[in-house]
Amino acid sequence: MNNLANIKLLRTYITRLLFIAFILSSITLSAQIEDAQNSKTYTIGEVKVTGSTSFNAESVITYSGLRKGDEFTVPSASLSKISEAIKKLWKLNLFSSIDIFISSIQGNVANIEIELMDLPELKEVVIEGVKKSKFDEIIKDNKLDAGVKVTENLRTTTKNYLENSYQKKGFLKAKVIITTSEVIDTIEKQRVNMKLNIDKGDKVKIKDIVFNGSEKLSAKKLRKAMKNTKKKNPIRLLKRSKYIEADFKEDLTSIVDKYKENGYRDARIISDSLIYNPDNTVSLNIQLEEGEKYTYGNINFLGNTVFTDKQLNSILRIDKGDTYNGVELEKRIQDETKPDAYDLTNLYQNNGYLFSSITPVETSADGNVIDMEIRIVEGKPAYFNKISVTGNDKTNDHVIYREIRTRPGQKYSKEAVIRTIRELGQLGFFDAQQIEPHFDNVNANEGTIDMRYSVVESGSSQIELQGGYGGGGFIGTLGLSFNNFSIKDIFKKEAYQPIPMGDGQKLALRLQASRFYQTYSFSFSEPWFGGKKPVSFSTSISHTKQFLYNPLTRNADKDRRFNITGISIGLAKRLTVPDDFFILSQAFSYQHYNLKNYNTGLFTFGDGASNNLAYTIGLSRDNTTFDPIYPTGGSKFGITAKFTLPYSAFNKVDYTALKEERIDQTDIQNNTTNSQSIRSTAADRIAEIDQERFRWLEFYKVNLNGEWYTKVVGDMVLRPKIEFGFLGAYNNDRGIIPFERYFLGGDGLGTYSLDGREEIQLRGYPNQSLSSQDGGTIYNKFSLELRYPITLKSQQAKIFALAFLEAGASYNNFRDYNPFALKRSAGLGIRLFMPAFGLLGIDFGHGFDPLPGQTVKNGWETHFIIGQQF
Repeated sequence: MNNLANIKLLRTYITRLLFIAFILSSITLSAQIEDAQNSKTYTIGEVKVTGSTSFNAESVITYSGLRKGDEFTVPSASLSKISEAIKKLWKLNLFSSIDIFISSIQGNVANIEIELMDLPELKEVVIEGVKKSKFDEIIKDNKLDAGVKVTENLRTTTKNYLENSYQKKGFLKAKVIITTSEVIDTIEKQRVNMKLNIDKGDKVKIKDIVFNGSEKLSAKKLRKAMKNTKKKNPIRLLKRSKYIEADFKEDLTSIVDKYKENGYRDARIISDSLIYNPDNTVSLNIQLEEGEKYTYGNINFLGNTVFTDKQLNSILRIDKGDTYNGVELEKRIQDETKPDAYDLTNLYQNNGYLFSSITPVETSADGNVIDMEIRIVEGKPAYFNKISVTGNDKTNDHVIYREIRTRPGQKYSKEAVIRTIRELGQLGFFDAQQIEPHFDNVNANEGTIDMRYSVVESGSSQIELQGGYGGGGFIGTLGLSFNNFSIKDIFKKEAYQPIPMGDGQKLALRLQASRFYQTYSFSFSEPWFGGKKPVSFSTSISHTKQFLYNPLTRNADKDRRFNITGISIGLAKRLTVPDDFFILSQAFSYQHYNLKNYNTGLFTFGDGASNNLAYTIGLSRDNTTFDPIYPTGGSKFGITAKFTLPYSAFNKVDYTALKEERIDQTDIQNNTTNSQSIRSTAADRIAEIDQERFRWLEFYKVNLNGEWYTKVVGDMVLRPKIEFGFLGAYNNDRGIIPFERYFLGGDGLGTYSLDGREEIQLRGYPNQSLSSQDGGTIYNKFSLELRYPITLKSQQAKIFALAFLEAGASYNNFRDYNPFALKRSAGLGIRLFMPAFGLLGIDFGHGFDPLPGQTVKNGWETHFIIGQQF
């Protein structure tokens, strides 16, 4: 009975509503009929512009669309012509007030008046609440230049931009108040001054992050998964505990991913909230729903004809019964973070199947066991059609094309594209950060693709011009390094712009002189000797003159000198086995050491000569990522061995007798009871013996080094490095030569090396201070460097900062060798690479251990780095 009454009541309401709607529609229709009966058509007569505006009247009228002779009807929808004119003028964003009305009527001719008021222009900006050094940045970022129109939109966007900027820096309560004041002056334009009152407030740190509903994973593990949002911790340095909403939202996704990595595929964030605490901190509350843990069941591949299930499983590496890991599953199928990842997508794309697609589908989840199908659409193979390069204004095409790993007619290979980018970046002729591959004319039906590589030339030549005071006099240096030289154009006048360039050859000249020494060197290398294979040919010639210091005249004594003349020829070949990252290098070198009345502690003979004819062989592997200035992945390994002929095996000299005689003569020289003449005669004989021992240098030398590059967070890179060197003798009676030794400590940069010494960097200590006076015959060194890029995209300079830990030592023989007795240091530095000058830098290192013979730690040292990368 009640239901029937309710139905009757509902019908009554509906009937009344329909009656009201009918009455309203009748009234509207009557009004429209009345308007139509009373409407009148006018012709536009004169149109004039009035009000406070500085704009040309004709321009305003033209833009409004109101033309003399046009007709309009009133009252009528035809008035939309006036409305359209108003809309057009508003869109200009130049006026604060727009009115259009009929000023007078003569018959059927209506005169129109457009009354405008210009938006005020900005004259000056006053900023309060921040440092003056930030003023220019705020004005530039918000485009608050003098003359800009001050609109409501300008105010709003400026306010939002500034508040959001400070909130991203941890000032959650930042407020910006914008006010304007009219400027009264003789200029007719309306102008205003703008005042920005910025109240950043205090930085708001995160006091705590609370997880509600987390039972399967600990709060500690979940907080660790949040890479960008951290709670207050006084011992953490790299990540501050400031709240940034965008980072927090990203970290919420990371929390869910952490659950997926541990089998909880249904985990989700129910809610999150931010709570302000009385101590100006915030707490974050996150409500979780974890769900149940899942494992993998059967995994089947569908659609694969090119690769077998066994081959695909070897890459997927997921077995039945493994804990479900949704994040890892995505990476095994396609890892978006690594273009050269070992995944299923790259397996297909590196074998020509550019148009393939791989989709994982869950077919069952009964009993928390997930059965899956990996559905593969292979498509048809794709082939490279046309390969081109753009942007090389200086470098000749053949230099680039010989490095390209993608060839017309070859199957598409993503790996070959990535390798090409690396090889072009390693050349050093282009900005490695701006090399980009472009897929042009992709034709899925025909299975073809055109590949275009765009490059940006960078300055590949360097000049070193410097002067300074050191070593008792002025030192001048002139160095020229042409890293993209063209020797075949050396006699072509038109090729000098300013030098012949474009063939990828390297030519270097260096002159250095002071009162006490002169050094001249020339080197040339051709990376593709013969033009058909990556075989590098190199040669160098050098000559050094060293003059002894005369304490009486305080000048160089030109009659007492030490000359070194050297020449070397080398070949280096890229190998194909075990892979083509390996390079085998070989070189022959000869140095002639000539002494004239040059008696120092370094050599026991002041007159005489030594000869060093050596063969060097090296094997290296370098697969670091594309930018040689700032590698972000890969590794470098190298081993070199330098040998001389074993002269003592065939020159018929009795070195055992010479050794014994030298010992006897040394005893005579050191015996103070002997007369001066006897000691002098013994010294002369020692010099004669050493001249015989070192007339032709006999030695072997082995150097090992390895370094790795790994991304830590973002573009921050960790680089560990190990080094080892050993200098030995074939004949112990002949002894280890006084040349080719290791000198440890300092920046590793020697102004000149008279005796073929190797200067090993160990920051935090003075140069060469950690080796004996004559140098070590063994050394080992370990270093750990953390690098962070400041800017890499600029064509003018690339800058990165670094922190380092180092430890190393040198030893005179194996009896003293102890790989754990090391000198340690740590510090900070910065590197600046400019194409015209190479790598520059400064390091501040702290030595934790005392120098040899001292008891107090060395402390801080400053090192300037020029033209060398560590």
